[in-house]
Amino acid sequence: MKIYDFPLYYEIAFSFFDVKKQIDLFERFIKRYSRIKVKRVLDIACGPSLQLREMATRGYKCIGMDINSAMLNYLKQKAKEQGAEIETIKADMTDFKLKNRVDFTFIMMGSFGFKDNQELLRHLDCVANVLKSRGLYLIENMYLDWVNFKSQNWIMKKNGITVKARYEPKPIDALSQTFKEMLTLEVRHHNKRLWLQEKEIFKVIYPQEFLALLKLNGKFEFLGWFERYKFRKLRSGNNNNIVLLRRK
Repeated sequence: MKIYDFPLYYEIAFSFFDVKKQIDLFERFIKRYSRIKVKRVLDIACGPSLQLREMATRGYKCIGMDINSAMLNYLKQKAKEQGAEIETIKADMTDFKLKNRVDFTFIMMGSFGFKDNQELLRHLDCVANVLKSRGLYLIENMYLDWVNFKSQNWIMKKNGITVKARYEPKPIDALSQTFKEMLTLEVRHHNKRLWLQEKEIFKVIYPQEFLALLKLNGKFEFLGWFERYKFRKLRSGNNNNIVLLRRK
């Protein structure tokens, strides 16, 4: 069964961060680097988006975009339970539009993945079309270390539910710079047992290649690679990072 059709278990598996501190950091980036006032925000490939739910409670007008209907329905319901309202849009992140532009947009959890450079360029065009001039685009966990493909295992528990997660990236082809990404969740929900998995093939985008693609796109200013959860720039490449762009 597909992981993304089970938003609750996905949320539990990836709830190992302090969302309040995370949004505090977003606001520090906005204060320092945004050249416009931020009222409307967009989360791309949002999933259950604890981030949007926190931002909505802080008074931002929030939009969540995802290709999966189950994730969007779950997000709206959880926001409602928190007394907040979040607009949702079902769309692919390489082909989307908004009626009104946003002031700030972000993409989390390594979701910044594409099959080839053409997909990435289409994505940048879409973001440029929905983001106001001088607004920020924040990207979390972009692949920077393309040498050490390391598997990760962790266990999360909440309300009697245990989720055992395994993330496995495996290189496929050096010429096409592709790798397979596999995420597996083993769920124990009281007497119920579930085994969920997602597999995707993505292209590694090398850092200098990314800068060249940004220049080719021509619509963003590169502000830097930052340490994830910290307000300082990276000294060497690792996958726990934040990439910050500003719309020209």
